[in-house]
Amino acid sequence: MSLASSPYVEDLRLAHVIADAVDSVTLSRFKALDLQVETKPDLTPVTDADKLAEEVVRGHLARSRNRDAVQGEEFGTTGSGPRRWVVDPIDGTKNFVRGVPVWATLIALIDEDRPVMGVVSAPALGKRWWASEGGGAYTGKSLSAATPLRVSKVSQLEDASLSYASLGGWKERGDLDRMLELHEKVWRTRAYGDFWSYCLLAEGAVDIATEPELNLHDMAALVPIVWEAGGKFTSLKGEDGCFGGNALATNGLLHDATLDIIGEKA
Repeated sequence: MSLASSPYVEDLRLAHVIADAVDSVTLSRFKALDLQVETKPDLTPVTDADKLAEEVVRGHLARSRNRDAVQGEEFGTTGSGPRRWVVDPIDGTKNFVRGVPVWATLIALIDEDRPVMGVVSAPALGKRWWASEGGGAYTGKSLSAATPLRVSKVSQLEDASLSYASLGGWKERGDLDRMLELHEKVWRTRAYGDFWSYCLLAEGAVDIATEPELNLHDMAALVPIVWEAGGKFTSLKGEDGCFGGNALATNGLLHDATLDIIGEKA
């Protein structure tokens, strides 16, 4: 499997160019003393950096992919058609606001309702992950300096490492008991949170990553990375992909056993 074998290689190259441009913007605003923070209607924070980053992405796509639709967290959806770019300008805004370096720009391409390309760029960590359908998953500084990604081979829950964001969402769903049951069955739990849980899973450093409530822009870029690294990414109902409103990603070997515990019951 190689990058050249993917039909989305040119889209992936463009996404890297866009990520380079966005990284310079977001890093310049990270820990800025004049950072402007507002509260959105859903009570989550948004900064001037979020908005500026999405504007940078949209500007590049308007010039290079003007026939494609664009769906972003801050400015909604523009355009229409089978190809849709999905953008989370800063995933981990609360970390960004507090000076925690775990945040990233997520750029995805969905073609005919299938996530086929994703780039996750975390400049404050000095890390980037990406994948395109049929081209494999990688991490590195650039396309020319990349290391292939592969999920772990852990096959038993008692040997598994679980990552999540927080327990609060599970409590709100009424599923805290089931999540705590999973905690007790696995070897190790850590709340790496947000995009990082899923990228660590693709690296083979984490074996299970899950969240009870997510938006499309939170997941779209992560799905191809997990899939191309050999993992599985579904909703808590077991539906493949990023359209179920929540997520369970595993190395594949642990998926059914994890779903048996925290999966949505029919």
